[in-house]
Amino acid sequence: MTTRTTSDSPAAAPLVDLQALVVSVRRRRRLWCVLALLGLLAGAALAVLQPAPPTAVVKVLVAHQEDQPNDPGTLIRTDVALLQTTGIAGKALQSLGSSEKPEDFMKDYGGIGLTNTVLQITVSGHSEGEAVARAKALADAFVADHLRRIQEVADAQAKALLDQRDRLREELAKVNQSIADASAPSAPKASANLESLYASRAELTSRITDFGQRAAEARIGAPRLVAGTQIVDSPRAVRQSKVTTLVTDAGMGSVLGLVLGLAVAAVGSVVADRPVLRRDIAANLGASVIAELRRPAGGGAGRPPGRWRGRRAREARTRLTRTLARTVGGSSEAVSLLELGCARSTSAIARDLAGALGEERPVVLVDELPGPRLARRGRTPGEPAAVGGESGAGGGAAAGQEHRLGVGSVAPGTAWTDLRHLGTRTVLVVRAGHGSTAWLHTVARQLADQDIPVIGVVLIDPDPRDRTDGTLWDGPRTPARGREERPARQNGTARRRTERRPMWTARVPDSDQEVR
Repeated sequence: MTTRTTSDSPAAAPLVDLQALVVSVRRRRRLWCVLALLGLLAGAALAVLQPAPPTAVVKVLVAHQEDQPNDPGTLIRTDVALLQTTGIAGKALQSLGSSEKPEDFMKDYGGIGLTNTVLQITVSGHSEGEAVARAKALADAFVADHLRRIQEVADAQAKALLDQRDRLREELAKVNQSIADASAPSAPKASANLESLYASRAELTSRITDFGQRAAEARIGAPRLVAGTQIVDSPRAVRQSKVTTLVTDAGMGSVLGLVLGLAVAAVGSVVADRPVLRRDIAANLGASVIAELRRPAGGGAGRPPGRWRGRRAREARTRLTRTLARTVGGSSEAVSLLELGCARSTSAIARDLAGALGEERPVVLVDELPGPRLARRGRTPGEPAAVGGESGAGGGAAAGQEHRLGVGSVAPGTAWTDLRHLGTRTVLVVRAGHGSTAWLHTVARQLADQDIPVIGVVLIDPDPRDRTDGTLWDGPRTPARGREERPARQNGTARRRTERRPMWTARVPDSDQEVR
């Protein structure tokens, strides 16, 4: 039979698995929810501790000489830029009689172009009256500056035209003198040039008249622009609602906190590289996920789940116990449950499994969990015997008629050589998102080195929306850093056998639960 795996080859794997990233970020919802809540509280506190200062607005109609209907707003943006100058700010402060620096005053106001010719100025102050006065002074200073520039442009244009007209008049005077000289009786030979002189005089006279008219029009155009530039909406205070400001600031803080939380969760998920999908966990451990157990949604320590959720949790644990009992109960070899990030759940699963196996023959629990949870607790009638790792050393085939069930850990710091004392076969109980990819590879490699076949993986706290397949129908020929030869146990005796396939999973059909 050809060896296959359901996982893709590493060469075809994407740089970032978006599905795993989304699941990882969703599993870290506490982080970004807390940051969103902190942002909301920070925004609300900012609105209370630093309320918005009193503000006044004024609207100014600005007329431009070059204004066109299809103007994209360049002229009004120029006016906004001119408003933010020390010259206008200084004139406004001068009219107010204030000793404030123009640079500081410029931080308290701003402008925006509502249309091509309407400018709105917003000014803040210590009080509403001060804000209104500042807005009026600033609008007057802007209008005066705009009118001054209009008049200067008109005067400069008219002066240029009049200067040109004066030069033409000087030329006309010279032509007239030439005509007078040519018309004298003593200059009969110059009479031939009279026609050209008359033509030049006529042309100069026409041009002088034209420049005079253009200079007059330039001066006449300025009053139109002056009359068109005025304050159209008198300064008024802006009424601000404290509730609206509080809600707005709190909402903005919440959104910023949420975005920051999502970014931190996404970056942390990529950096940590902790598999959360059944597919990835099975591929990294080289073993199928034979069952999963969800964490009760009722939450936590000291608050029991609701009746419905509690019943569903008990049913799930019962199905899990039946599945494990059928998987490990048909062999006389010792079996271990090795946890990674879920010691409490593993101890509960071990007690349930020992109770199910104890119906057929006696069961001894060998406890080597960090901080023994089974060996030191009081034993109630009917529960299997639980001993510490020191008392239960010497794993292998079960002694006598007892079935040995070891409970240990493969967390960082594990003594790998002691795992065979717990059992020659193992079921890994892994919490989704706890171990990194590198550590899952380390666990698979160390178990292969210790010749401990992995029967399957029990996944704790999986993602409820995980639809990936966690079953390896045919495991790889060698796990992680496999070997071509490994000892195989048959009837409690060990001998060497060449090219033995790793015993990854035993898929047990269960009518009550879909075994993944």
